Amino acid sequence: MKTISDHILDILQNSVRAGATLIEIIVLEEKNQDLCTVRIKDDGHGMTREEIQQAIQPFFTTRTTRKVGLGLPLFKQNAEMSGGSLTIESEPGKGTSVTAVFGYSHVD
Repeated sequence: MKTISDHILDILQNSVRAGATLIEIIVLEEKNQDLCTVRIKDDGHGMTREEIQQAIQPFFTTRTTRKVGLGLPLFKQNAEMSGGSLTIESEPGKGTSVTAVFGYSHVD
């Protein structure tokens, strides 16, 4: 199983490939609510609603070399298994924000 840091690195790579020149990573620890939130925001090309839906589908990839398209789907699955969620906000030309919320007691 991938660690949270592995997932963050995957998203950073996606951001760079999408032309991002500024990437912001925010980690919020909310112990009183048993939550840990990881948000990665970039100023890359952005995605349409259809592309967002495709991005969270297993085995979807826009690349042609050695990647199988499991990064975001696995990140989403890990967040949901901990009682959390994964959301993607994006708009073409305005960048992308990926937010994963984890049940704090499940974060290693």
